[in-house]
Amino acid sequence: MSIQKEARRNRLIDEIYNFVTANPGVNSAAIVGYLTTEKRMRNHSLSSRKIGFFIPRYCKDKIRFEEQNEGRAYFPIDSLDKKIKNDD
Repeated sequence: MSIQKEARRNRLIDEIYNFVTANPGVNSAAIVGYLTTEKRMRNHSLSSRKIGFFIPRYCKDKIRFEEQNEGRAYFPIDSLDKKIKNDD
């Protein structure tokens, strides 16, 4: 894999994780909107569908999802671990 491709993937993983951590329960359309407008990642040809395939493939150790009527809602795995520890 080329260095640029790996760097783009790592940046995308970090940006998605930061956004989902700040806004748990968001859907892929909100993530795409944030990345294209706030983070200026317009040239990455992102779509809701691509993000929906990207997260389970590359972010499965950081982000979990729940199926809902509107589609998938994404949550950080970190907050779930903290919540379980706080209940003990």
